[in-house]
Amino acid sequence: MIWVFFIVMAVVVVGGFFALLTGRLGYDPMAPATTTQSAPVLSDEIAASEIPTIRFDTALRGYRMDQVDAVLDRLQDRIEELEAERAQGHRVPDEPGPGPTA
Repeated sequence: MIWVFFIVMAVVVVGGFFALLTGRLGYDPMAPATTTQSAPVLSDEIAASEIPTIRFDTALRGYRMDQVDAVLDRLQDRIEELEAERAQGHRVPDEPGPGPTA
């Protein structure tokens, strides 16, 4: 009687193995990403003081790449704006202005 159980189990295991090989059974070892916080939000006028306060969720191999990429894209846009203002001769707010002339 026990040999019937072992035969049934062997058929189930072999069938499952072939189902995985042929793609009829889906297997994804990576669980979907979970988040413990909302996406990092930066104000429209990014200030240097905001950068140390940015926090990202950690993932299996480090930080969530989509969050990091989004923040880096925003920072790149802001830096490009500041460079364009500087090229046009506008004074950047963080730069000291000309001192009083004597």
